[in-house]
Amino acid sequence: MAEVIKVENLVKRYKELIALDHFNMSVKEGEIFGLLGPNGSGKSTAINCILSLLEYDKGAITIFGEKMTPRAYSIKSKIGVVPQEVSVFEELTVYENIDFFCGLYIQDKATRKRYVQEAIDFVELNDFLKFRPKKLSGGLKRRLNIACGIAHKPKLIFFDEPTVAVDPQSRNKILEGIETLRQNGTTVVYTSHYMEEVERLADHLIILDKGTIIAEGTIDELKKMIKKSELITVEASGIEDDALNKIRELKNIFNVNYDGSILKVEAGSGKHNVVDIISVLQNGGYSMKRVFSEQPTLNDVFLELTGKQLRDD
Repeated sequence: MAEVIKVENLVKRYKELIALDHFNMSVKEGEIFGLLGPNGSGKSTAINCILSLLEYDKGAITIFGEKMTPRAYSIKSKIGVVPQEVSVFEELTVYENIDFFCGLYIQDKATRKRYVQEAIDFVELNDFLKFRPKKLSGGLKRRLNIACGIAHKPKLIFFDEPTVAVDPQSRNKILEGIETLRQNGTTVVYTSHYMEEVERLADHLIILDKGTIIAEGTIDELKKMIKKSELITVEASGIEDDALNKIRELKNIFNVNYDGSILKVEAGSGKHNVVDIISVLQNGGYSMKRVFSEQPTLNDVFLELTGKQLRDD
């Protein structure tokens, strides 16, 4: 696949703070690329540099094979941006907002009219064309925000937290729309704090922390980077310390928690983890109601790699 975005050795400093430290990123045509990181990790800085909205100290950025600059209008016309904050005009109706943003790139009236209608159909806003934003629900505003960012049919779209504070139905609709864009050949860069969304969407992703890439790869590749490969849960009452210690001594077991009724065991890679735990409990005469095993999630990867402490900045 062709390379749509190439970032090489990008460095961005804010006085003594290094926001990006030799950041590299390669996005292929037609993929959804996840850009993750805790607050203050450098995600927004990276995107603003890539879009040439922010000057940087060192490095090179090319988009569609051309050098990206503040005046590279031919490149910018192929890019759509859906920001985290809803960025529409309150005095304009839904239709007028979409028409305005599409008109920034599409001059031909007939083409623009068709593109605007296709964007409206895409986000299902036909019943709200004469509404102004203040009368829309949070989910409808988000869908309007998306329509304004994609109406000119960009080949590359940046989605920054597009599902913040929306109901589950609207969130699912937005995610389905992004999947459709990918199916139609659009390249997507996606940032979110909702790990389950990225796990559903992303073909490839980067995890940033303090301006440095700490992990990169597919979802499966990142899951292999962490210690935990299986979480085993057993519903059983009255398990005594002797049995719990025997479970702790099993091969691949590295964390055992028991609250008197639910046993949770974190295990590394192994084919017989569940069988070994059941064997210990059966030999001890314990009755088990339910046993199930879960694979690690992207959220597990994220927390293990970036830490569990709160990030407020």
